[in-house]
Amino acid sequence: MLSVSDFKNIPAWARWIAQDANGAWWAFEHEPNEGATSWYENEVGRYQSIRQDVPNTEWRDSLMKIASGCGSTKVDG
Repeated sequence: MLSVSDFKNIPAWARWIAQDANGAWWAFEHEPNEGATSWYENEVGRYQSIRQDVPNTEWRDSLMKIASGCGSTKVDG
């Protein structure tokens, strides 16, 4: 499983990252909502595509909260 430190282009405003079933990784400013096969913004905040990987059947387990002061590679436990 990847960790936040495996990503090179997470925007400074991002507080969450997550992978969709199709393998796309996204950064979110606010905690995203879970859809049928993907994560989506909750109508507030920004989101941005940050990486493409192979499809992942365990995508629901990919949501990670980034510690304050993104740009660091800390993940809140």
